[in-house]
Amino acid sequence: MKRRKFIQNASLSGIGIAVGSTLANCKPKEESNGENPVAFSSDVTKYPLVIATWNVPESTAKAWEVIDEGSSALDAIEQGCMVEEANEKGQSVGIGGLPDRDGKVTLDACIMNKEGNYGAVVCMQNIVHPISVARKVMEDTPHVILAGKGAEQFAVSVGFKREDLLTEASRKAWEEWKVKSEYKPIINIENHDTIGMLAIDKNGDISGGCTTSGLAYKMAGRVGDSPIIGSGLFIDNEIGGATATGLGEEVLKTVGSFLIVELMRQGRTPQQACEEAIGRIIKKSPNYNDFQVGYIAVNKDGETGMYSIHEHFSATVYQNGENTNIKSDFYNKS
Repeated sequence: MKRRKFIQNASLSGIGIAVGSTLANCKPKEESNGENPVAFSSDVTKYPLVIATWNVPESTAKAWEVIDEGSSALDAIEQGCMVEEANEKGQSVGIGGLPDRDGKVTLDACIMNKEGNYGAVVCMQNIVHPISVARKVMEDTPHVILAGKGAEQFAVSVGFKREDLLTEASRKAWEEWKVKSEYKPIINIENHDTIGMLAIDKNGDISGGCTTSGLAYKMAGRVGDSPIIGSGLFIDNEIGGATATGLGEEVLKTVGSFLIVELMRQGRTPQQACEEAIGRIIKKSPNYNDFQVGYIAVNKDGETGMYSIHEHFSATVYQNGENTNIKSDFYNKS
């Protein structure tokens, strides 16, 4: 699972752009023959539920287990994200994440609870679970974001242990990259980069989280959308929540997750809101062939949506006792 594959040019060309109100008015897909991508929407029990970007059944299963035992959506988000952060084979989240161009693994994460409180860490090194540190920032400090060495020092002060996050596999990949040192973001059309997760617990309360090691071989100090409120993640317990994956710079420029929640506030379904948010990016970025962005969303009624620029984005949904990976619909069908 390599983030750099998510963001490279997938040789997509010859696309006729038709963006505007059409995307905003698209209806969520209701049926699928198993071949076509489809956005998931519940039709039995609305909640509890867990939805996460990409094919991460272990993460959603853990989050569901936490909720099923009676704990909060916030607890579920933390525990679910921690599963992928501890997965050394996943080279884009937590330990084993691909480093920046200087060989440093730096992690970003944020978390939001039902009250709208928020905590985040950016450019943090040597701590496996940034999602948990982000929660500590939210709950135990007067701040909402801690960065770099300050974030690491805070984590250690509240009991986290320093660990070397650069695994042998990621070190070798970095050494190979240094031969040419070409910085070419790559569209990952098959595997995850960022893990964004949304959950509704048995009380109907919503929380969300987002965690990543960022772009592979990025410039030191680069921060994407994942830890930034309103871009990588936004929760409003009265309305719903949304989270993003893909090229963070493009999500940041359109404040995508906040936009989706506000569109749902205005009456759009989660699917319609995700499609409109992708439409905003396409309209403002003529070079959208060269990058991928995907969104997932959930509303207070337990309805879900997902949409991306290019094919092969998916989300994992745990609802009604079933843990299912679902292909997302997408804009570029040329």
